[in-house]
Amino acid sequence: MTDLAVGTAAPDFSLPSNGGGTVSLADFTGKPLVIYFYPKDSTPACTTEAIDFTALSESFAKAGAAIVGVSPDSVKSHDKFAAKHNLSVILAADEEHRMLEAYGVWKEKSMYGKTYMGVERTTVLIDATGKIVQIWPKVKVAGHAEAVLQAVRALG
Repeated sequence: MTDLAVGTAAPDFSLPSNGGGTVSLADFTGKPLVIYFYPKDSTPACTTEAIDFTALSESFAKAGAAIVGVSPDSVKSHDKFAAKHNLSVILAADEEHRMLEAYGVWKEKSMYGKTYMGVERTTVLIDATGKIVQIWPKVKVAGHAEAVLQAVRALG
């Protein structure tokens, strides 16, 4: 597991996505990419975050950026999640945690005194050249999608 740093190349990835496709870093060469890592489909904060990014997806597109949500859930889970909440963002399935580990977001967490491995809610902004330009660790969902949109717009 590595910790990402601003100014470094984004780790490459290729994952199955909702709707039966695959998504990889190379698909977004030449445009900014927002990757938001979230713990689990259909949980309250994750649902709010996905709905917030979907609500702003046209604004992100106008700014030239794509959005990909990544969790350890299956494609089948992503398809149900997207259909239930009318999500337009791409949802990638990383059931083996390879990308989650490459991006340093698969971490030991604790709840009610038990420790377990899980996704630390994190967002990464990658510029058109594939370099990481901003990282939001331990994201609080309220207002987050707006903040990310402002950062995308600031890329010019």
